[in-house]
Order: sequence, then C-alpha cells, then structure tokens
Amino acid sequence: MLVGVTACGGGGGSDKASGDDAKASGKPSASASPSPTKPAGPPMLLDTITPQTGTTVGVAMPISVIFTNPVAAKAKATVEKHMKVSTSQPVVGAWHWMGDRRADWRPKTYWPSGTKVRIDADMTGVSNGNGRYGVHGYTHTFTIGDDVRADVSVTGHTMKVTRNGQAVRTLSINAGSAQYPTWDGTMAVIDKQEKVHMTSCSVGISCDKGSANFYDLTLPWDVHLTQSGTYVHYSTGDPNPGSGSARGSHGCVHLSLSDAKWFYGQVKQGDPVTITGSPRGKAPADNGYADFNLGWDQWLTGSASGEETSTAL
Repeated sequence: MLVGVTACGGGGGSDKASGDDAKASGKPSASASPSPTKPAGPPMLLDTITPQTGTTVGVAMPISVIFTNPVAAKAKATVEKHMKVSTSQPVVGAWHWMGDRRADWRPKTYWPSGTKVRIDADMTGVSNGNGRYGVHGYTHTFTIGDDVRADVSVTGHTMKVTRNGQAVRTLSINAGSAQYPTWDGTMAVIDKQEKVHMTSCSVGISCDKGSANFYDLTLPWDVHLTQSGTYVHYSTGDPNPGSGSARGSHGCVHLSLSDAKWFYGQVKQGDPVTITGSPRGKAPADNGYADFNLGWDQWLTGSASGEETSTAL
C-alpha cells in the first residue's frame, strides 16, 4: 500500500508516493552484472513496482515504478525505454514522471477488462544520470479485472456503482464539509482495510481534544483513495448519510454501515472512484493513483519518450 496518513484529511498537498505497496521482484529476473566498461558506482535500484505480480486490478490502475534514488532528467528517456510494457491486446499509453523518483505508465483511456499486462524493467547497466547503474531486471505481471466504477455526487449525496457498464446500486453518501471539502476528480483505489485507525491530529486538522474537529477513531470498511487521507468508509459520527442528514465529513466519503461493507466487497485496487461537485478541485495525480486527473496532453508533457503502443504479450 502507499504509506500515508490514516485519516480523512482536510490538509492541502499530496505526498510523494512511497512505501511497500509492491516490492520489486524478490528474485531478480536478470542476473547479469553491469558492463565492465561502465564506471563503477553504487547500484540503481527500484524501491517498488505496483501492481504486485499475480494481482487482478481495476481499469484505472497505473503501473507505478518508484526508484530508491533520483533519476536525472537527461536519463529519463533511456530509463523509460528499458521499462517495457507488454499486453495481451494493443494498448496506447505513456510514462509520466512524478518528480525524479516515480514514473507511472497509464493507458490513454481506461484499460480494457481482461487485459493481461507485463512490465519488464530491465535496468541492467542502465544509468540514472547521477552516477548509479542498474544491476538487474524486474518483472511484474497482472490482469485487468471487471470494470467496476463508482461515481460520487457531492451535491446529490449519491454514489452510483456500475460493473462492466451495468448499474449495480446507488448508495446514499455524505462528503466533505465546506471547511474540509473532499477532493474532486478520479482516484483509483489504493487499497482497502477492514479497520483503520483515524486521527485528526495525523492530518493537521486538530490535536486539541477539546476541539469540535478532534477525532480519534477506529472505523470499519475503509477504501483508500488518496495519500493525503481520503477514504470511502463508515463513520460512527455520521451513521445515516444522505441528503436528509447533510452532515459534512472532514474530506472522506461516508456510507452507512451496511453500504460501506457492501462497497468494500465490490471494489479492488485500481477501480476508479470519480467525485464531482466539490469546490476543492481535483486531487493531484501523485496523491495516490489519481493519474487520470491529468488530460492526455498534460500526461505526455511529463513523458520523456512520448506516446507508445504496448508490445504484444
């Protein structure tokens, strides 16, 4: 999972993605050493590759590669060319750098359900432009599952859930308050947990136990949307969400207990949750997996090698 604060966050910026959501293959796929003609130097390693090998993910899930050390701008095109994306059907996509340590590959539009995907990051002998060279390769394979989407209307207090284009259920929700609005835009599910300990202090809302905005709760059925602390979940402080109660959250999307449990069972990593009607604006692309909050032209401005069609798997 992306390691972040475990609370409904009203705070501003996004954190850089990091953590142990998908450690690069424990057994390297290549054993060759860098060419002896390369200058000696410390190794260039990958910290994580997401998704994990063998997983089934949603249609908005990017391939996210995080390096342990910064990659120089002059080396990004070469590094991209050594990270080959192969698929069971042709998919147009591109890499995009979120700073100098994280590169995501996403399709131009959502992945087709059923697509088999393989990422081969052959870093052997590849320079990061800062004196480091890769020492082996990494391979992850995963599958795109059912096309499950959730569309949240902040003003309408509803969440409409579809599966493979068919309406499944419409749920009553409450989203953020005027003081702590929810992020707008599309956020791919980062992960989910049956219980999460959430505190207002961890996201800078309030550490004062006497404050009306103070909370320190362990809440169930938590679907994680942003690094800065946005979840879809049940809240004991808002047990019957909907237009009748119209009670705002600290930035999360609240469901009733039964609806939260049901939704938790429907979604998986990479399923898109799209929120509209909030005044906050779209979540930054690197605030979790909000890659589709960038238009395609914007996405390509962060790519060193540009648009490509995946290699046949």
